[in-house]
Amino acid sequence: MKKVEVLQRSGVKAVIKTWSRASMIMPEMVGLTIAVHDGRRHVPIFVTENMVGHRLGEFAPTRTFRGHSSKSERTTQVRNTTPVRR
Repeated sequence: MKKVEVLQRSGVKAVIKTWSRASMIMPEMVGLTIAVHDGRRHVPIFVTENMVGHRLGEFAPTRTFRGHSSKSERTTQVRNTTPVRR
C-alpha cells in the first residue's frame, strides 16, 4: 500500500511487483499497473474501476488449460468390442 501511495503522489506510471495474490484492490489502485505473481512469472494487470473489491489473484490465472485429450483409436476399439449389459 505504501508503494501505491508513493506512485499516486508522484504521478509516475511504474509497475509494482507483488507476490500477494490475496490483496484486495482498493480505489487508490485504479489506473496503476500491478504485476501479480502466478507461480512462475509476474502477470501485469492494469487496474480499472470494475476491479475494485476483487482480489489481485483473480486476474492472474495460475494454470493454463490446453484442452481435453481427443479420443484415441484404442478407446473406440475397446468401446465397440465390449458387450452391452441390459
